[in-house]
Amino acid sequence: MRTHPALLATSVALVAGLLTAGAAPAAAQDRPEIRQVMQELLSQGAVGVQVRVHDGRGDWTGSAGTTRLGGRTPVRTDARFRAGSITKTFVATVLLQLVDEGRIGLDDPVTRHLPRFGLDRRITVRMVLQHTSGLFSHTGEFRPDGTMDHPIPLEGRNFAANRFRGYSPDELVRAALTRPPRFEPGADWSYSNTNYILVGLLIEKVTGTPYATQVNRRIIEPLNLRATSLPGTRALIPGPHAQGYYSYRDGAGVATENATVLNPSWAHAAGEIISTTADLDTFLAALHGGALLAPHLLAEMRKLVRKGNGGYGLGVAASNPAPGCEVFFGHSGGIHGYNSHLYGNADGSKRIQISINTAGGDLDSGDVVPPTTEPTAFKAIKAVFCAKS
Repeated sequence: MRTHPALLATSVALVAGLLTAGAAPAAAQDRPEIRQVMQELLSQGAVGVQVRVHDGRGDWTGSAGTTRLGGRTPVRTDARFRAGSITKTFVATVLLQLVDEGRIGLDDPVTRHLPRFGLDRRITVRMVLQHTSGLFSHTGEFRPDGTMDHPIPLEGRNFAANRFRGYSPDELVRAALTRPPRFEPGADWSYSNTNYILVGLLIEKVTGTPYATQVNRRIIEPLNLRATSLPGTRALIPGPHAQGYYSYRDGAGVATENATVLNPSWAHAAGEIISTTADLDTFLAALHGGALLAPHLLAEMRKLVRKGNGGYGLGVAASNPAPGCEVFFGHSGGIHGYNSHLYGNADGSKRIQISINTAGGDLDSGDVVPPTTEPTAFKAIKAVFCAKS
């Protein structure tokens, strides 16, 4: 089945139905349990928080905190933010569309399409999508002693001094390849941003256009995601947005940098996207509602490699089912200054998006002040997907 253009021609109408189904009167929309979580996030160092929910109780949006550290202007519910690794779900969707068109196979060796890196021939397209390639992450991995090994400068004072530095995707892959692989291809699972740099390059190889062009043509434009963009090397966030901050240990003290303006090219197809909770909700409703992928490929995306308390498919993470809860699929995103969450159940009838503009670090490593927001954010997520939370 060739998914696009026929499927995408009707996607906006399908999504409109998904977004309006089950809406409740405004008077029924207060979510005190989520408001409480938002206040907890502020007490833990978040500067501002946005949450958008769609479930059996209808649609609800809320915000708390301010647009900048020490400021008074409240965060808008339509503010744009850097959504980090949520980019991966967009990019995986595009690559699966190309699989559907017969232009690339999930079990093709990556090196068949990208021979210039000399990758192990056992590494397949499926493996880079699901993080079973064993490739070292160019954004850093833990050493045995608990410190971080960063092939490029992404933490502490080094990041602050290099946040406007530009990188090509080839440079990022080659930086990762200076480190040995974590394991044999297919032998284990380990989250590696290098995998999705390769996914972006695979899209470019088989289409002959930049990966961002394909994401725009296939997802952003058909779904009318007007506040969503892939900035490339552009440092500014366009439109209304909240400020994000990055804190790191500096000698005996802590330094805090305004990280809102940065060159996101180090993240590329692994994490550069800018969006809003409304646009992400539209995207997630389209994905789970079947407007972007044929049924067999949506099912393929949701086949999980189990690791720890969850699983990872082809560009989506999922929860392990717990008593009183249903499985939810989506992705989280972390980039300097911002943490984000995007999750929905299998039929798209329940969805939640969270954006947190932080005053702490987003890379849990030796020189970075660790974030404390993720466990608290999951209280709001469980409020949507669990009968008891």
